[in-house]
Amino acid sequence: MLVNNAVETEQMMELLELAAKLGEIELRQHEMEKHALEKAAVVVENRAKEKIGEYQNEAGPFIAWPELADYTKEDRLRKGFTENDPGLRTGEMRDSIEHIVMDGEAHVGSDDDHLVYFELGTVKQPPRSVLGGAVVEEIDKIIEIVGESAVASLVGEGVFNRKMRIEND
Repeated sequence: MLVNNAVETEQMMELLELAAKLGEIELRQHEMEKHALEKAAVVVENRAKEKIGEYQNEAGPFIAWPELADYTKEDRLRKGFTENDPGLRTGEMRDSIEHIVMDGEAHVGSDDDHLVYFELGTVKQPPRSVLGGAVVEEIDKIIEIVGESAVASLVGEGVFNRKMRIEND
């Protein structure tokens, strides 16, 4: 009877250790998720800001940026801006792009209505995607960041330089 109790006690301790370890993994997973979302949001925010003022090629479903209309170029020059830097005048629209991470989500955007018109277009202005295009262009980097975070939350940050080695058959 004493042997059974000792075995049961040892098994109970192993289960408690496993539960504690799973709790640690869950906490680490939440930390790593927030870290990954922050890092990915910064990547998208920075790329979006870089796009303004430079003509962009097609990116996924987003069309290449068309040349500014002649009257727009003339208006820019009249107001003291460079002729042909789409979306860039004072830098205010570019600088309005920010990110926020909360509740397991990352949001990159702006409260500047001009960026909405620029991104989606208007009756007179074709769309010139900044935010959507930035995500498409950085998707591989975003996937890498999320993947590294998932591995790190399971096996620890120091293992394999935050990457899991997978060998082919």
